[in-house]
Amino acid sequence: MRPANIKPISYLKANAAEVLQNLAESRTPYLITQNGEAKAVMQDIATYENTQETLALLKILALGNQEIAEGKVTPLANVARRLRSKKIAEK
Repeated sequence: MRPANIKPISYLKANAAEVLQNLAESRTPYLITQNGEAKAVMQDIATYENTQETLALLKILALGNQEIAEGKVTPLANVARRLRSKKIAEK
């Protein structure tokens, strides 16, 4: 990810349309400051959605790893056998 554009909130207030256009075109986030302190990050919607999808996948992986650590697993052979018997029963 490219470094953020660092702008004070006064810049955002005065140039909101330009900031939105730049976000859409460059996909480079803005770090918004207030009184010299970082207060918010603005990013384009596509980047935000990609981040949310990535976080969801990471949560799924973490849950899977937790279940493995807790021994909540089923051997592949058992799963395959169950699926085959289910397929035969449907015929």
